[in-house]
Amino acid sequence: MRIVLAARAPIFLQTLLMAATTQPEPLDSARGFDLAGFLKTRTERVNRALNRFLPKATTKPQTIHRAMRYSLFAGGKRMRPALCLAAAQACGGRESDALPAACAVECIHTYSLIHDDLPAMDNDDFRRGKPTNHKVFGEGIAVLAGDGLLTLAFEIAARARATPRYPHARLILELARAAGSRQLVAGQVADLEGEGKSLSVPELRYIHQRKTSALLSCAVRLGGMSANCTPAQLEALTAFGRNVGLAFQVIDDILDVTQTSECLGKTAGKDTAARKATYPAIVGLGPSRRIARQLTERAFRALEMFPGEAQTLRALAAFLLHRQT
Repeated sequence: MRIVLAARAPIFLQTLLMAATTQPEPLDSARGFDLAGFLKTRTERVNRALNRFLPKATTKPQTIHRAMRYSLFAGGKRMRPALCLAAAQACGGRESDALPAACAVECIHTYSLIHDDLPAMDNDDFRRGKPTNHKVFGEGIAVLAGDGLLTLAFEIAARARATPRYPHARLILELARAAGSRQLVAGQVADLEGEGKSLSVPELRYIHQRKTSALLSCAVRLGGMSANCTPAQLEALTAFGRNVGLAFQVIDDILDVTQTSECLGKTAGKDTAARKATYPAIVGLGPSRRIARQLTERAFRALEMFPGEAQTLRALAAFLLHRQT
């Protein structure tokens, strides 16, 4: 099969297409499923929805709305929204019903990246191949842009369609818990406090479960809720999201030491320079790859109750594992 990559195609789509010919067989076969096409169309759909939900760049005060849009439309993979939409699909729901939740999760994800990049946190100059928000707008506006996106996420979520099992209060609670001081924020705190220290694998797992896995798991849970999923389906989606989220972060740890800044779209080697605890630093590259594969296998097992409906979730999990490592 011959694949031609458009010169201006998004980096993550180029990586996906290259993986189709250079990577080993995925853990769960997704032959015949056009994952690149799915990601392209859903990214476009999510971007259109986000554009509608956000205040226009000309809305006063213009600076904050330009800053919010700068990071939100900086070319992200929209992987969390894609997982949210795929979870709704797996439960027999409609993507249109899951779209507000997908957009809300992406707003929270982007806010967390803006704040992570600040000098007081990870102090990074590039994100998604572009200067970070504070490099363009200054630290004060970057903080406020993150605050604006976090707040907007709940406004968007409030517009989601409630279902018999999941009223609006449940959806808002789900989002708030994932983004709060015991999950996403807790992960960042533990990450900051762990710099320069010798952490154990359980301590590192605590960071990854909260800093990365919590929001990713929230995305698939909200997707299932939008489809009025059963408690058993929600439990399965939770297990899937938790394991895929951990695998995703383990792979990120690996990529930080194996890839260039150009490939990553952000500064490579930052974790090592900051003396952060990572899986490669603690257990080595080979064992880290095995851990990521084991986590993905568990994610696949969690989807066994969705016979054919979860093909998209399986394909997304396989792609996340087989990123260039």
